[in-house]
Amino acid sequence: MNDLLHGVDPVEPSVTALVRAADEAARRRLRLRLVVAVPPVHDRLGYDALGHRSALRTRAESALSDVRELVRRLHADLRTSSELVDGAPAAVLLARASAADLVVLGSRRLGRAAELLAESSVVVPLTARAPCPVVVVRAPEHSEVHPPTLVVGVDGSEQSRAAVAFAVREASLREARLRAVWVWPRPLLAHEDTGTGLSERRRLLAESVAGWSEHHPDVRVLQDVIRGHPVEQLALAGRESLALVVGRTGRGGHTGMRLGSTLHGLLRHADCPVITVPSGTPRERGDHVPGWTERSRPGETDRPPAA
Repeated sequence: MNDLLHGVDPVEPSVTALVRAADEAARRRLRLRLVVAVPPVHDRLGYDALGHRSALRTRAESALSDVRELVRRLHADLRTSSELVDGAPAAVLLARASAADLVVLGSRRLGRAAELLAESSVVVPLTARAPCPVVVVRAPEHSEVHPPTLVVGVDGSEQSRAAVAFAVREASLREARLRAVWVWPRPLLAHEDTGTGLSERRRLLAESVAGWSEHHPDVRVLQDVIRGHPVEQLALAGRESLALVVGRTGRGGHTGMRLGSTLHGLLRHADCPVITVPSGTPRERGDHVPGWTERSRPGETDRPPAA
């Protein structure tokens, strides 16, 4: 691995996403891999199709040249590679995500139908199926807010445990505090809203983040149980954060339907970058999680917390 993959949109390149990708690659000491895909032309025939495809390639080449120059200005010593490929963008990027540590994408804020069906859409297919974490940048991180904070959504599931593992390491890397949020939907019946239920969720939240304070003592972990709708409350919690980290299940699924309504909602409404972390075995992903051998950052020895 040791690559950070960034998909370049030849129509509307996202400068915000490119800056995030370059900064992340420099921070993690990864090679930045820039890829732009030219989709096939289906709705034109003959000479018109050839002319349209030629125009698309010319635009893609220009976009790739522009982003390479911007990366050089941002990080002159950053290792980079660039590639222009023929093919559906989502398929091209998914094929290369298997060799990446992280994927960073910009969001064109498409409508729900376009996100799921458009050939040029990459956000939903990548967040649903990439084997590594995916950062979706539809709004800049709130780096001017102090102290810097990352937010992670927790619900006690396997995918949220993977999200917590990633979020703790990310907070340490960014010298930020971590806010772990468990959103408890309001009950249909008033008598179900009990103090016992709140205490139980606080206990489960504490269990979900247990052990990481010893593993990363530099990270202050805040814990909040909040009543309300998960999308609304997590988006609100992320309004002044560096990023919002959430988990998702497995690698399967042809469309983004497997992401779930909460993640779909956050990808469309969160006012900060959203980082989607896949579940699965830690060995497959090389994640730093309790009980597994870890890859340390350069110059550090990072031991897993005691079981």
